Amino acid sequence: MAEQNTEVSSDVENAYSTPGGADPKNMQEVTQYVQSLLQNMQDKFQNMSDQIINRIDDMSTRVDELEKNITDLMTQAGVENEK
Repeated sequence: MAEQNTEVSSDVENAYSTPGGADPKNMQEVTQYVQSLLQNMQDKFQNMSDQIINRIDDMSTRVDELEKNITDLMTQAGVENEK
């Protein structure tokens, strides 16, 4: 468990570290660091959001196909569709 935590910490440090690994020395560097951090977070959020939307669309398509197949099976079996 501690090994996984170390890997996550390392990933976070790499993803959100300043260029060259140096600490920001003035307000301009801090501003650039924060802007970079926010842009990185926004990009990751957008990527995750796109993945979720794609999965929802895929699931919707599958549900529609399943509904059609069930309706077809009911028709073949002679069962009326009561809604």
